[in-house]
Amino acid sequence: MKTYVLYNSKSNNNTGRQGAEKLREIWKTRDLEFADTIEFGSYESFFAKLSPDDEVCICGGDGTLNYFINSIDCDSVKNKVYYFPTGSGNDFWNDLEKKQGDAPEQINKYIKDLPTVTVNGKTSKFINGIGYGIDGYCCEEGDRQKEKSDKPINYTSIAIKGLLFHYKPTNAEVEVDGKKFSFKKAWLAPTMKGRFYGGGMMATPHQNRLDPDKNVTCMVMNGAGKIRTLIAFPSIFKGEHVKKKIVHVMKGKHVKVRFDRPVALQIDGETVLNVSEYEVNV
Repeated sequence: MKTYVLYNSKSNNNTGRQGAEKLREIWKTRDLEFADTIEFGSYESFFAKLSPDDEVCICGGDGTLNYFINSIDCDSVKNKVYYFPTGSGNDFWNDLEKKQGDAPEQINKYIKDLPTVTVNGKTSKFINGIGYGIDGYCCEEGDRQKEKSDKPINYTSIAIKGLLFHYKPTNAEVEVDGKKFSFKKAWLAPTMKGRFYGGGMMATPHQNRLDPDKNVTCMVMNGAGKIRTLIAFPSIFKGEHVKKKIVHVMKGKHVKVRFDRPVALQIDGETVLNVSEYEVNV
């Protein structure tokens, strides 16, 4: 039996290999073989060559996980698949209530029966959530800063400046399992498979990624001006924002969100620009 450690050498500012190497200290008794995902080709061809008792450990961040789940039919994978976080945000790892440095976690049950999101005519699976509103703006601005500097991105600072100066709320039409809602001055309208997104924001504290009914949760923050929204915003890091009147939570299997102007959106941390609506199906 072999344990294949798959990493992206360019992830986390080209430190992907270094992060993966930490497994040598954690899994001292396993026969580890490292492979750079940039070099080995497709996940489909890689898994097809494995023996039934071989194991795979995916190293990276939320974006790495998103790429993996969209590159292979996870429902048909027979080998044990583990995950070890070496990214920057690690929202999936937080949702599992794990800490940096903990041993890898087997994730086969978490990568099956995932919801899909359709954006600008393209449908893909997601493992954490869809961010739409100022959260999408934060990813867009973060991408701009990454192009100019290798310094860590402070998304909290971006959000605060966006709330105060740069981002304008939209009107939103939301449909959840056939029920339609209208929201004025929507700042956030994510739909979540897990609880966390955006590098530590607990957008939907009561969402269970292993919900037996497979529901997702749509959360809308709306109706307040800049200052009131700014005061409420920090509570999202502890999930306490859902207690406030400006927050609305809806569960279901089909969610459609439409804004009255196109804005940026993020899927598991990956930015999509100029989006007027998205649709989630379980």
